[in-house]
Amino acid sequence: MLRSLYSGISGLRAHQTMLDVTGNNIANVNTTAFKASATQFQDTLSQLSQGAAAPTDGSGGSNPAQVGLGVQVAGIATNFAQGSSQTTGKASDMLISGDGFFVTQEGGETVYSRAGSFDFDSAGRLVTPSGAIVQGWGAVDGVVNEGGAIGDLSLPVDTVIAGDVTTSAIMGGNLPSDAASGTSLVRDIKVYDASGAARTVSLTFTSTGAGGWNVAAADGAAGDTTTLAFTDGKLTTTGASLSVNGIDIDLSALTGLAGLSTASVTSQNGSAPGSLESYSFGPDGTLVGLFSNGEQKALGRIALATFSNPGGLEKTGSNGYRATFNSGTAELGAPGSTGLGSLTGGALEMSNVDLSQEFTNLIVAQRGFQANARIITTSDEVLQELTNLKR
Repeated sequence: MLRSLYSGISGLRAHQTMLDVTGNNIANVNTTAFKASATQFQDTLSQLSQGAAAPTDGSGGSNPAQVGLGVQVAGIATNFAQGSSQTTGKASDMLISGDGFFVTQEGGETVYSRAGSFDFDSAGRLVTPSGAIVQGWGAVDGVVNEGGAIGDLSLPVDTVIAGDVTTSAIMGGNLPSDAASGTSLVRDIKVYDASGAARTVSLTFTSTGAGGWNVAAADGAAGDTTTLAFTDGKLTTTGASLSVNGIDIDLSALTGLAGLSTASVTSQNGSAPGSLESYSFGPDGTLVGLFSNGEQKALGRIALATFSNPGGLEKTGSNGYRATFNSGTAELGAPGSTGLGSLTGGALEMSNVDLSQEFTNLIVAQRGFQANARIITTSDEVLQELTNLKR
């Protein structure tokens, strides 16, 4: 039989594979973080009909004569170029800007993914649409240990943080220097004890005339007093502070200008206990809890993985990949660290399929298939002529 028949058949098979790969790329043009694939061809073995000959004194050398036996698919390569960003506004959606893969666990198997379309399940675990659990590091008292083992990343919705004891407060603003002697101004400071219970410390400013003020702090039965003096509106008293029940009140930021009564508490520490109200993700993958008392605390951090040869990863479906012998082992790290991209919250990575290129590939594959089909029909006509020699 003619060798061209089998060459044509191999061409049909190879170009059918190219059509399959191109069709899959086009089908996934809107798949989150999908990475397009490209078909690579190579020729098969060639039949040697005449070997090469070395030159001699009387004749020149000759090249080998070979007849090729067709084409085959050398490989299907995945293009891991970054896809475009699509803003969703959803706090649990994340986009990797740069290299790296999310690490997930599903059925005891570790699966890697670029798709950051996540949500929290009823158990508070961060999961993919297919139910794979996102992996990361948990936080203890707001501190994330990246050197530890990774585990299921969760949002404990019933988390309550203890309050902080108030130990300091700072007064700022102005005390009117033109206030009549005996004028009193009362400023209250809300403070918290070790149990988080709130109470009020009262500061009473009493004018002594000529711009001076007596200050008395009262916290229940405890108290403290001091005197403030001003020159040209500037405080001249050294060590202007009060201390009551372990709370240091700094008065050094006060001024004594005429006509303004703006003295108030500018800052203080301490807080009441708080319950979790909302959350957000930082560029480094940190899951930050926002509590009802205004505090923010790290609850965990997403882990990313990188590979020495991402092209060696095997697609598992559902936007996932698994490691193979040729991908290398996964190297874990926090987003933004060396070799890993940062995270963008409220956005997703779009497919990197280039439709113009894919439709061009579709035409090339179609024409290649047609040309190889023509090889078969032409070879068939030649065989028909041979059979017609004997009638």
